[in-house]
Amino acid sequence: MPPVKTFGERIADALVEDGLITPKQLAELLEQQKKEGTRLLKLVTEKALVTELDMAVSMGRVLNTPPVNLARTIIPVDIAELVPKEMAQNYRVIPISRLENKLFLAMADPLNVLALDDVRRTTRLEVAPLIAGEKAITDKLNGIEAAKSSSMEEIIQEAQSEEEEANLEVSREAVEEVNLDQLTASSEEAPVIKLANLILVQAVKDRASDIHLEPFEKTVRLRYRIDGVLLDATPPPKHMQMALASRFKVMSSLDIAERRLPQDGRMRIKVSGKDYDIRVSIMPTVHGEKIVLRLLDKSNLSASIDKLGLDPDTLSQFKQAVDAPHGLILVTGPTGSGKTTTLYSALNELNSPVFNIVTVEDPVEFQVPGINQVPVKKEIGLSFANALRSILRQDPDIIMIGEIRDTETAEIAVEAALTGHQVLSTMHCNDAPGAIARLDDMGIAPFLISSSVILACAQRLMRRICSHCKEPVEYQDKVFQDLNVDPGLFDGVKLYRGRGCDRCKNSGYSGRMAIIEAMTISDEIRKLIIAHGSSREMGKVAIGQGMRTLRMVALDRARDGLTTLEQVLVLTASH
Repeated sequence: MPPVKTFGERIADALVEDGLITPKQLAELLEQQKKEGTRLLKLVTEKALVTELDMAVSMGRVLNTPPVNLARTIIPVDIAELVPKEMAQNYRVIPISRLENKLFLAMADPLNVLALDDVRRTTRLEVAPLIAGEKAITDKLNGIEAAKSSSMEEIIQEAQSEEEEANLEVSREAVEEVNLDQLTASSEEAPVIKLANLILVQAVKDRASDIHLEPFEKTVRLRYRIDGVLLDATPPPKHMQMALASRFKVMSSLDIAERRLPQDGRMRIKVSGKDYDIRVSIMPTVHGEKIVLRLLDKSNLSASIDKLGLDPDTLSQFKQAVDAPHGLILVTGPTGSGKTTTLYSALNELNSPVFNIVTVEDPVEFQVPGINQVPVKKEIGLSFANALRSILRQDPDIIMIGEIRDTETAEIAVEAALTGHQVLSTMHCNDAPGAIARLDDMGIAPFLISSSVILACAQRLMRRICSHCKEPVEYQDKVFQDLNVDPGLFDGVKLYRGRGCDRCKNSGYSGRMAIIEAMTISDEIRKLIIAHGSSREMGKVAIGQGMRTLRMVALDRARDGLTTLEQVLVLTASH
């Protein structure tokens, strides 16, 4: 009698029968499952072998449960509200429709008896389960929540219908006549609270990394940074400017009476069951306070280096450096290029009870269990250098420095790497060889640099083509001339672009990916460092030894159909 197949194996067989994966892929998945002990369906999802909708269809066939395409399903708000929001989020379920005493319920896991029982008990209805993807359910719940929120126009109308005391005029602001009681009261008014919440929820919904509220003489501008680009949004009315600033100060525990000095704070919000840390920066300008909110989503952190999407050669170099017992690893790039996220992905892989891991940052961006994180506080004398000296007295194994900005911090980092510690840090320069030149400029002795640095990387974030409006494109010869590349490099390769659609706000792009240039410090490069060789010389040697520059990696991403040649030109124009 043949062994009884598990639920995952039955689903995998159905995927093969439906032509979604090949028998060979299934055999490889089963082999990997035996080695790693991971659930079979989780491996299929991680490798993105099938879409969530196709998976739901195949699962539905095995479970004899009808699938539902939520993207094309309109759910009335009154039906969605039959199941409490917290219950729907926890169980990943959403009501679709009701027919007399029967409730049709989309579920990510139709076998979840506890969810079915709780929904029956809450709604007092007979439940008919349907199957849908987990992400599709979450997106639908978020969409319904956003639809229930007031629109910007409704909030503005509500604010204008309030009493005249809500109108704080610019002239009064200029002569500092607004008192503390008035500021506190205005920050607690319903329209202001709704507007602040709407701005934050919309940012999460649009996957924005930053929110910019900028005051001008007669207007206020609201912009979201999405995939690295600032986009205008419907602005709040000018008369709500000060009340809105006060509201964000209250939410981040800042002094609402202080409007002449910059302030930095932090808050945490929960949207659709997901926690977001938000860094708040408030700066006085001629026409009021400019507010910048940076959203930090922990789900952006990769569980390991493997998930960073590096090419095999770069991944191998990165892993060797991270696995080394000691040495200095530098990741360079401009602000907002994902350097800290990359280092935390490395720390996540190293995070273990056998290591004492300590970070010093300004400020702490991601809070990670198991890692000791020290925030820099210059106002009380806790600088990078002072914090590092104390850390080295606490028997650390691995140290992460948020950024090497000065000679003192660089000296301590190099000394720590030479005395048996693994040190990871970021710097601001254009390419991997430039990191060595930067340390040299800071006055670090060449023999110390050559002995301590084991890997220097340069990183950028490149925009992905939107998968919903992706289409083939033919480029003119001028584009290849601007890129200074041979068109023959793309012979037999289809290049793509995004046409622009509602999902990507007609930009043609959705999401970003990291491209990394990694230079391992070989013996030949060490000799160049000691001889004060230039960055260009080091770069030539590194390329000869197999380093893939940012330009090479970016062109590979274009060849793979993940990005456009315009993005290659924008990000690597100087390479």
